[in-house]
Amino acid sequence: MNMTLVVHILAGGMGLISGYIALYSAKGATLHRKSGILFVYAMLAMALLGMVIAAGRNVAPAINIPAGLLTSYLVITALMTVRPPVAGSRWLNPALMLVALGVTLADATFAFEAFANGGKRNGMPAFPFVMFGVVGLLATIGDLRMMRSGPLQGAKRLARHLWRMCFALFIAALSFFIGQAKVIPEPFRNRGLLALPVLAVLVTMFYWMWRVRRKRALRSIVAVSAPPEAKSRVAA
Repeated sequence: MNMTLVVHILAGGMGLISGYIALYSAKGATLHRKSGILFVYAMLAMALLGMVIAAGRNVAPAINIPAGLLTSYLVITALMTVRPPVAGSRWLNPALMLVALGVTLADATFAFEAFANGGKRNGMPAFPFVMFGVVGLLATIGDLRMMRSGPLQGAKRLARHLWRMCFALFIAALSFFIGQAKVIPEPFRNRGLLALPVLAVLVTMFYWMWRVRRKRALRSIVAVSAPPEAKSRVAA
């Protein structure tokens, strides 16, 4: 087996394991932070090598290359959201936004081509083009808002970090448990069973997004209704 493919598979496996650990460990704890960092590096290695394989071996490049770019973009911007900015990094935000915009435009084009040809483009269904295009568009809009308003704080900062990390994990889980189901032993190769870890990522992401938004809403209610001295404590 080609070494590039071996490293790609190992990085993907490490990304899945560390991603699920980060997803279900106590948020902000040491295990969460360390597994999250490992997840970012593993996903970058997996995505980069996946794009090399897709381009070099012509393995569905129209799907795999945008997916690799989007995954890399998501984990990088998610990590940058919770890290303090460093000198010389201001150019990164607009550069990364252009990556997301490029994925959006490419997948929109491929999706239109698929719909125009009866729902498929070169044998590939329109759904992944639509999904990656929509996510790229939402991410681009989020980047534009952040660059206009400045660095995010509080719940908005957590929400940005959360959904980007979770969707990168969702892409990896979808690729492995559904796209590469043939590598899983036959007794466990049940579509319903394999869909569970993929759906678990989405369900958990929506749960935490609800928690973050609910907490922000409760803080707003307290800040409005509390007396002046209590408001100062809430703001702190």
